[in-house]
Amino acid sequence: MRTAVRNAKIASLPVAFAGRQAAGVGKRALGKSAEEVGLEIQMRTAQHIFEVLGELKGCATKLGQLLSLYELGLPNELAQPYRAALTQLQDSAPIMLPATVHTAMAEAMGPNWRRHFLDFDDRRAAGASIGQVHRAVWHDGRAVAVKVMYPGGRDAVLNDLQQLRRVSVLAGVFAPGTDVPAVTEALCECVAEELDYAAEADHQRAFAAAYADDPDFVVPGVITQRGDVIVTEWLTGTPVSRLIDSGAPEERSRVGMLILRFLVSTWSRTGLLYCDPHPGNFRILPDGRLGVIDFGACVLWPAAGFEELMVDLLDAALNGDPGELDEAARRHSIVDPARTYDVQALADAMDMVCEPLTQPTFRLTTAWLRARVRHVLAPRLSNVHRQLGLPAYITPFSRGFLTALAVLCQLETEGPLRDELAGWAPGLAKVFERYDQRSGQPTDLSVARQLRAAPVPRRFSVVS
Repeated sequence: MRTAVRNAKIASLPVAFAGRQAAGVGKRALGKSAEEVGLEIQMRTAQHIFEVLGELKGCATKLGQLLSLYELGLPNELAQPYRAALTQLQDSAPIMLPATVHTAMAEAMGPNWRRHFLDFDDRRAAGASIGQVHRAVWHDGRAVAVKVMYPGGRDAVLNDLQQLRRVSVLAGVFAPGTDVPAVTEALCECVAEELDYAAEADHQRAFAAAYADDPDFVVPGVITQRGDVIVTEWLTGTPVSRLIDSGAPEERSRVGMLILRFLVSTWSRTGLLYCDPHPGNFRILPDGRLGVIDFGACVLWPAAGFEELMVDLLDAALNGDPGELDEAARRHSIVDPARTYDVQALADAMDMVCEPLTQPTFRLTTAWLRARVRHVLAPRLSNVHRQLGLPAYITPFSRGFLTALAVLCQLETEGPLRDELAGWAPGLAKVFERYDQRSGQPTDLSVARQLRAAPVPRRFSVVS
């Protein structure tokens, strides 16, 4: 009965959206502007989505992490309902009682599973997105972490993903220029792959080997993986979430730069993309190194064209004119070839986003990020971002990048951000060199915009 009620609530989303659109026609007939009606529809639809997604228990934690960025884009007076829904999403994971844990362990490792351990703590040491972690001692005396999936967790997530597919069309109200079904499918595939503990163990083995004896990072080794249980080395350290709350500014910046270094180095060292860089997956070890855990959300790095996409867009944004930016956006399917839009507005938006890349050092803050998210998500029909889209294949990168950016801003990271990026992507290094040669330092972004401004061909300047 509970599942049927939940599914009915989720099914109500498209119906309610259609009703709002019909009501909007009437309001326009009574004199309301299209922009006013569009704003009202978007806000009410967003609020309904957040409320109903609170019913999705299987994907609760993942949704909370992803949707928290949308909450950043809301004015304070509108954000409270969304924060409440996010709290519900992130706090909804149940705690398995010892009897349930023992049953799950027996199913994965056999009825005599305890013989593998000298000690096993029945109390949950930490939560995971679809399971929980227990502290134990392996039979050879090593301290280990035992990650156990919730019974029925896999089916719950798969069911929730089906529901998300059904309602994903509503995302078009926020991003009509995006191939929403393709992006949704890419996101669903990424989340579904996190249900495969065998693949997660393989990912962690690859990272542990690549970063063995690294002076900056520690990845705990995998002891064994059986069914829906993974046993890894225990990592003792301070969670980054605690550093965010009470750490000294210098230490927050140091750790933020380490997180960035780890993420940008993964493509050359493992060929894998780490997609889940939220604070709970990082630990600060006593010797100062950064420990990294939870490798369920890993995918192969995007195709070779991905680096070309980033280089072309940033080169056009930093060193080109609006016409060159338009050509790059169309060439990489950021804009549909047949669509007209305000490319100067896109150039101005890129100035905002690229600000950390125009200076030798930069300080990221939540206020800085909030301003940019609000700009991107502003519920205006004239918002140029509504006309843009991203190729579905870079959805995992977008997820990881946005999550990491939020963490770096929470840490108020200050440092040579662009040097870290340039160190792992030679093409970007050349872009930054050209920018410095052309504009000099320190950079004044208003001057940079003037340098780039050029007459825009009429076919680029029409807003649809």
